[in-house]
Amino acid sequence: MTEFTKRTVSPFRYDIVGSFLRPQALKEARAKFAQGQISRDDLTKVEDKCIIDLVNKEEAAGLHAVTDGEFRRSYWHLDTFWGFAGIKHTTQAHGYLFHDEETRKDSAQVSGKIAFKPGHTDVEAFKFLKKITKDKDVIPRQSIPAPAQFYAELVRGDENIAALRKYYPTDDELFHDIAKAYHDLILALYDAGCRDVKIDDCTWGMVVDDDFWATMAKAGFDRESLENIYLKLNNDAIAGLPDDLTVNTHICRGNYHSTWAAKGGYGPVADHLFAHENVHAFYLEYDSDRAGGFEPLAKVPDDKYVVLGLVTSKSGKLEDPQTIIDRINEAAKYHPLDHLCLSTQCGFASTEEGNILTEDQQWAKIKLVKQIAEQVWG
Repeated sequence: MTEFTKRTVSPFRYDIVGSFLRPQALKEARAKFAQGQISRDDLTKVEDKCIIDLVNKEEAAGLHAVTDGEFRRSYWHLDTFWGFAGIKHTTQAHGYLFHDEETRKDSAQVSGKIAFKPGHTDVEAFKFLKKITKDKDVIPRQSIPAPAQFYAELVRGDENIAALRKYYPTDDELFHDIAKAYHDLILALYDAGCRDVKIDDCTWGMVVDDDFWATMAKAGFDRESLENIYLKLNNDAIAGLPDDLTVNTHICRGNYHSTWAAKGGYGPVADHLFAHENVHAFYLEYDSDRAGGFEPLAKVPDDKYVVLGLVTSKSGKLEDPQTIIDRINEAAKYHPLDHLCLSTQCGFASTEEGNILTEDQQWAKIKLVKQIAEQVWG
């Protein structure tokens, strides 16, 4: 029997991406807060209780790294952007266009010089997660949207670009400030006790989509230059961090109300992303034909980990275990089996709307991931 390395830091053999379906009590409290019926403190109390309940369920499910489910956020990404200095919350004419569905219309727009701001909502959220896990045998994980994703939002549409250019006539200072704001955010998380940061990133998943790319090309971008920008922003933000901090990334094609935004295999970005992004592991979506084959995994250095998102979070239907095992073995033709892990393809609620499945189905998915991983890696 082949011996496999026992994982003590992320990624783990069975893992999660991090967002969870919002409990009904939390949904009701957020609605009441939005309508001015309860105070911010009242909402926080409900959030705290729901997060404590979630972490207990994650621990009971056998997860080694746990999250707060992103229960304090509306979006997986925009809430983080709004927490920086020099950024304001805006709305656009349209939301993000997903397959057969359009999201809410919120956006983030430059209103001054970009910088990390003490008291950032992600740091405050992590402090609570750290406090409630201090006596548990689990690792509290903080997920944040990628610096590249931040840039992509700031150039989303003519209005955002015009606002950006008032403060950043050229890109050099913009790239510097984005990377520094993120670097300072991650160091603040580290100072709060965080040793596990996951960077969520849809930019690469969008670039590989030829239909999406046709739109970007019309806006004056070319694929290679944009890949270089994304790589620089992400690598500059995570350069020079403490050695005992694990930084991984999740590459996504969009996850909203069980719909998707982009399609295409990883081949067009493998030489940039897989070969040169300085993360410890890549969490990759592989739950549908839209993700292409495993061949691009050959570009991932052998000492890095790949977490195969073979179990979909978009549906409550359970996958056939042997089919998943066969696919893991297929992936192992291109990347060492000892440096592979298994997870759901994405979170269960990248936005507060959540995907179309029940909480019971959500936990059944995690149980399935664990059972398969134990069968493959012991």
